[in-house]
Amino acid sequence: MLQTSVGRLRLLGIVEGISLLVLLFICMPIKYIGGNPIPVKIVGMAHGVLFVFFSILLLNVSLEKNWTLKFSLMGFILSSVPFGTFYFDKKVKELETVEHA
Repeated sequence: MLQTSVGRLRLLGIVEGISLLVLLFICMPIKYIGGNPIPVKIVGMAHGVLFVFFSILLLNVSLEKNWTLKFSLMGFILSSVPFGTFYFDKKVKELETVEHA
């Protein structure tokens, strides 16, 4: 998976998506129910860094693979929606399968 730019994008998208879910469904309740803001600060920072790297890599791969603007924007928008990166990963995998067939 790490041998191609698309594989790296897919892996980073999965990690970024997991970080968003951890932030929203674990850290936020700890902050607002448990009164402890530390997990949000730590995971929030990690998620922010992952999001920036994902966005840069998405732009890079989009230009390299000549993806349409619509497809690239879909990836960017879905990366900020819970479970969105997993859907985008599925679409990227389908696109790569069609291109290699």
